[in-house]
Amino acid sequence: MYEIAHRVLALRSEPPRDVVVTVGVPYEEPTGEWSCPYRIDGLDGWEHERKVTALDSLGAVELALAMTRAAVAGSHEAKEGLLIWEDGPSEPQAKTVYVTWDREHDIAYIAIKREIVPGEAVRQVVAEDVVLDFGDSGRLLGLELMNAATRFPSEMRM
Repeated sequence: MYEIAHRVLALRSEPPRDVVVTVGVPYEEPTGEWSCPYRIDGLDGWEHERKVTALDSLGAVELALAMTRAAVAGSHEAKEGLLIWEDGPSEPQAKTVYVTWDREHDIAYIAIKREIVPGEAVRQVVAEDVVLDFGDSGRLLGLELMNAATRFPSEMRM
């Protein structure tokens, strides 16, 4: 596979080892669709090349990235907190948040991810007029903000 991108994650195991995620160059299939190969070395069950197929080359690359992201995030190694990206950004990175605002009740919800499915928030922490929702991994999913009109920063007021 000719690679266009790769990332090396450290697996805190005994002995420690690397997990290498590789995405290859997309290519056109005889059917006119496009495929993009990918491989994840170092995670149990992923040590062979796979491919995804889409309508065009960009769609194939996007799908390969989504598949590798889902495979790594869903692995038992990640769920146990054993995977780290040692070369990751040292400074805080901008994140996209998704805001909904019920003006009638003056309540806003700021989600850290696009969709939160029912039951995904397994723990809530209430602090004054804010409710923090956490997933089972302890990751913040979003927050509910009461009195949103006065608490929202001016750049978030719609």
